[in-house]
Amino acid sequence: MNESERAAAHRVFSGECFNRVWELLEQSNRTAEDNEQMLLAAMASLWHWTQRADCTAQNRSVGCWQVSRVYALLGQAENAQRFGDEALKYSRGLAPFFAAYAHEALARAAMVAGDKPLLDAHYSAASKLAESVTDAEERRMLDDDLAQLRLP
Repeated sequence: MNESERAAAHRVFSGECFNRVWELLEQSNRTAEDNEQMLLAAMASLWHWTQRADCTAQNRSVGCWQVSRVYALLGQAENAQRFGDEALKYSRGLAPFFAAYAHEALARAAMVAGDKPLLDAHYSAASKLAESVTDAEERRMLDDDLAQLRLP
């Protein structure tokens, strides 16, 4: 495979894997095999993005957020936090939407871990950043995801 073919493959698979994760995230009756496929696809998407010459901090932040989200859904708080931290690192200097979602990921990881103080801290940071999100659709998505973050 030459460099041009490799670059084309990374472009295809970074997006295809990302979209497959969304399909699985939205599937209400996931099996254990679906969960494994979801995690593998999230990691593959992130890896393919990192291999692209046009990979930006925004792409890395979003990819790390998605991996964090999958780990949180699977009940793996430590891994969810690790990738949430990465999402936050890559969100520095980006629009508030991306930093807000990094904090949402970290709040979700804290929720899975049962760490209410950390959940509250990241929830508060995400909510404050959300106030600066001017795109109505982005704000709605963020608000919807933040509404899910509660400890019993």
